Amino acid sequence: MEYQEFNITCTSEYKDILIAELADIGFDSFLETETGFDACILSGTLDTSLWKNFLERYENPAQIKVNERRLPKMNWNEEWEKNYDPISLTDKVYVRATFHPSRKDEFIHEIIINPKMSFGTGHHATTFLMLEWMLSLDLQAKKVMDAGSGTGILAIMAKKLGAKEVIAFDIDEWSVENGNENFEINGLTGLYMQKGSVTTVEAPGQFDLILANINKNVLLDEIKTYSTKLTPGGQLLLSGFYEGDSEDIRREAGLYNLKPVGQKTNHQWAALLFTKTP
Repeated sequence: MEYQEFNITCTSEYKDILIAELADIGFDSFLETETGFDACILSGTLDTSLWKNFLERYENPAQIKVNERRLPKMNWNEEWEKNYDPISLTDKVYVRATFHPSRKDEFIHEIIINPKMSFGTGHHATTFLMLEWMLSLDLQAKKVMDAGSGTGILAIMAKKLGAKEVIAFDIDEWSVENGNENFEINGLTGLYMQKGSVTTVEAPGQFDLILANINKNVLLDEIKTYSTKLTPGGQLLLSGFYEGDSEDIRREAGLYNLKPVGQKTNHQWAALLFTKTP
């Protein structure tokens, strides 16, 4: 497979925003640089109208400059191994790939993620916020849903925090394959990622906690369904949107008996926790 690479120069405060926007229109791998980032997409799959709209919105405010080239076939695993560092949350969680040395003796939980093209290694602010929130929750013997699971990192974290059952799913086939590989790597043989959305996958009964790190528009469309899937007193943890969009999320959640509990922010991104009232 050949890829198109876009070398994008931009202002630092827009970098995360631009990466998230490009992920939404089909770009599937990113590499940060000193002046911005490189974004890659499978040749022939870029929607030119979406690309044009992206440039019109951000070219001036983010001071974007773009250089494009076609990449030859290469070993993508080798490429991202060169640029993928482990992350940690205090002494509680250490997220690494299989080629990094283990540090089990130094952290309460160790998660192994080989991301390939899936979203969710903990490096992005939204994933980091979700993990941070989860560490403050009581998941012991709880039933958890991970919507839009990506690499499966949140589902893995839920199991390590004591959840008795985790339902994970994603709409992208490559995420499902990657997520199931990561479940196996972490020794979670009883956990399986389904392909589909919250309205199509097998997810019987109600849940004590629903996790959804997706984009704002999907969250707004699905909050009503999340509420119906929660037990009374159950919790909903959302991220994948900017801090400025938090009020829209809270307003929609309030229509379905979801009471805001708190908010965390990181580099303009936000994560909100809700509790379902009777």
